[in-house]
Amino acid sequence: MRLSIPLPSLDALKDQAKRLRVRFAAGGETITHGRALELFAAQYGYRDWNTLHAAVGNRPPFDPWRLGSRVRGHYLGQPFDAEVRGVQMLSGERYRLTLHFDMPVDVVTFESFSAFRRRVSCTVASDGRTAERTSDGRPHLELEW
Repeated sequence: MRLSIPLPSLDALKDQAKRLRVRFAAGGETITHGRALELFAAQYGYRDWNTLHAAVGNRPPFDPWRLGSRVRGHYLGQPFDAEVRGVQMLSGERYRLTLHFDMPVDVVTFESFSAFRRRVSCTVASDGRTAERTSDGRPHLELEW
């Protein structure tokens, strides 16, 4: 049975395995690094280290951008609350996010016309802002911390 607790990053799991080896060695028992990794995989409810490694995957280390996490911010100047439905780490500390808004966001500023979006995909820098800007200079999407 898998636990529903958030998984740490790969680096954090490897550090935990190193500390476990030191702890065992202090008690006079030697275990390999591979065995320590397998023990952590079992602790998190996975059959082996390879399965846990695949589950952690290529996700960004920043916690709020994990799949299923909640975020808030502004999209085209409109406030939103959303769920993260997709995360992909890109080169240069950029992330491709797919966000599903709780309430549709009107992306048109005209009073006589509306166009609502419920889901958007965007590329943000590590500061949570898109490089693309509106005509007034504001990023298309800004995530709040």
